[in-house]
Amino acid sequence: MAIQIGDYLPNFKATQQDGNSFDTVLIKEKPVVIYFYPKDFTPGCTTQACSFRDAYQDFQDLGAEVIGVSGDSATSHQDFQKKHNLPFILLSDSDRKLRKLFGVPTALFGLIPGRVTYVFDASGKCIYIFDSISAKNHITKALQVLKKSVA
Repeated sequence: MAIQIGDYLPNFKATQQDGNSFDTVLIKEKPVVIYFYPKDFTPGCTTQACSFRDAYQDFQDLGAEVIGVSGDSATSHQDFQKKHNLPFILLSDSDRKLRKLFGVPTALFGLIPGRVTYVFDASGKCIYIFDSISAKNHITKALQVLKKSVA
């Protein structure tokens, strides 16, 4: 069952780009943006990651953390992070468990993993979901929602 507005961030563990284990306990009591994207180093995903990078301080100023998730390996994520100076966490979802947990759909007739951004407030409640295969607007929409939620 897919996460809906009003649902709470599920507890999960995953592998970070540095090989360390990530646990949602680390982000409790702070707003968080979790964005699922198809693949490291592809044009749209690189644009999206770099846009989150460029706006990262705006998210930090709102007390929020940004986390990217794709099916790539931790090693691929580490290379992607280094090449583009990404300051946020990238989680490996090679077994697609996180996609299933969140209910992220596939795009283009099931050929491409979907691109969905989830925004959770400091209490862990989902306050916004943006589902678009286009890399545009994910960052601006997430920032707008966070600004309203902390105001």
